[in-house]
Amino acid sequence: MHQLIACPYNGTFLIARPGCKGGMRIPRTLYEELTSTAESSSPLPVWLLDHARTAWDVDLAGAVMRDAVLVRPETRLGYGRATYEINKGCNFNCEHCYLAERKFEGLPWPDKVRLLRLLRDAGVLWLQFTGGEPLIDRDFVDAYALAHRSGMLIEILTNGSRLHRPEIIDLLHDLPPHKVTISLYGATPDSFDSLTRRPGAFKLVEKGLVAAREAGIALELALIITRHNAHELDAMRALVERYGAGRQEYGTISRTYTGTPEPLAAQAPGFLDKTSVFKGCPAGHTFFHVDPHGLATMCKVGRENPIDLMTEGLDGLVRLPGIADAQMLRTGGCGGCRLSGTCRVCRPLAKAYQEAKAPLNTYCQHGSEETQ
Repeated sequence: MHQLIACPYNGTFLIARPGCKGGMRIPRTLYEELTSTAESSSPLPVWLLDHARTAWDVDLAGAVMRDAVLVRPETRLGYGRATYEINKGCNFNCEHCYLAERKFEGLPWPDKVRLLRLLRDAGVLWLQFTGGEPLIDRDFVDAYALAHRSGMLIEILTNGSRLHRPEIIDLLHDLPPHKVTISLYGATPDSFDSLTRRPGAFKLVEKGLVAAREAGIALELALIITRHNAHELDAMRALVERYGAGRQEYGTISRTYTGTPEPLAAQAPGFLDKTSVFKGCPAGHTFFHVDPHGLATMCKVGRENPIDLMTEGLDGLVRLPGIADAQMLRTGGCGGCRLSGTCRVCRPLAKAYQEAKAPLNTYCQHGSEETQ
């Protein structure tokens, strides 16, 4: 199994190590040097050995190129990142979920293999497995292993309820992810289980956190702030410290991506995210999303005019930048807003809120209609 990945990325060339932060940007000349010896028994060049010691404290002296370094070829497409919604099924029933329906369905295994190879051939280096709950998919272990062995750096976005299982822990120990991001819905069983509407959910997630910490798996906790748990925010932050994880906090509750308002009832007053001004997004240009059926869109929210990768292949992705640009135009309810230059919400997200007839203060951080 490869120790390092050399990969084109957004017009540059990177050296990365699975499961580790940090990397190295190299010029084309060094990338071509690695390409020329990628399948050989040549030793690693001195400059690469030195960087591996400095960046990751790993000694690869004596290793040969074909075993230690996976050199990914240049592709005609510049997509460096993607998210793969492997299914929409979930073993939780969260009140705030942005999925209108949580049907457990998706591609059969042979088509998942084809899809993951398409992602590789599109140039994807960073891949996020999401859902639904990805770990309940019957093909997750095999899909993860294939993506990892194809030279992708993987993030798993999970509710953590299956993370403690030996087959999952062993997989992530042997094939390290870039990180595992676990959604944290409270600091006690009362708040956590109330939001997820799954008795015992909190205990399952704690088991997963313990198992991942003991296995040395990189964790990040996404603190989801709602009316059920806002009073426990300090305790949720303390859990992050206990498990040695990174953290992100999210207070803005999204409507469903189909534009219905039910999840908004979970919003905790006063916790609208104070995010930065929206100045554009690479969605559809250097990044894309794929749903359980192989339909590619600019992102999880902007799902208009999907491209069927299973019928069109990589040729379909050529159309995606134009589709994304059309969805980014500030039309409809945002047209003419005098404050659009300092808006913190992208157009596809704002459109879904407007279709849901959501109160302005649940998504527009300018506050009220009177200010527009």
